[in-house]
Amino acid sequence: MNFAGAIPIHRYQALVLNADFRPLSYYPLSLWPWQETVKAVFLDRVHIVSEYEREVRSPSVRMRLPSVVSLKDYVAPNRRRPAFTRFNVFLRDRFTCQFCGRRERAEELTFDHVVPRSRGGVSSWRNVVTACRVCNERKGCRTPSEAGMLLRRRPRPPHASELRVRGRSFPPRHLHRSWTDFLYWDSELES
Repeated sequence: MNFAGAIPIHRYQALVLNADFRPLSYYPLSLWPWQETVKAVFLDRVHIVSEYEREVRSPSVRMRLPSVVSLKDYVAPNRRRPAFTRFNVFLRDRFTCQFCGRRERAEELTFDHVVPRSRGGVSSWRNVVTACRVCNERKGCRTPSEAGMLLRRRPRPPHASELRVRGRSFPPRHLHRSWTDFLYWDSELES
């Protein structure tokens, strides 16, 4: 049954904290769907820190959906090099075109090969930068110097810790109020 204005059950995700009460990851934010969260509760893998008002029921059990859970066992953060993905390139470059300096939403960005692939350039941390569509089209299949464009920063592989810190600067669009005490976004604290 779905009442007008009611939130669909798939929107009841839980923020997942490590055993030290820090999020497992900031970007993407470590969230579990409600089904996975309920399963983890029954398998005794998590502590419930906060709950939604919404309940789920079975013939023998009734429980409020968890909104924040913490793992019972500590998971060491990944210290190795981050995966080379489009999103991680955007995060390394702070969602900013490395040619004109405009900051855009991920959907509006592309990535550009500094040395074009048509000239033997490879898709790697040292050859790919974030670019807005206008700059990417302007540069085309040329090097930045041939196109008369300057790179703001030379591309390089980021450290995992650097991406974690950068991720904190870009909070997701939806944050439940029960999560705010556990997320350290660049926001003003109450005095």
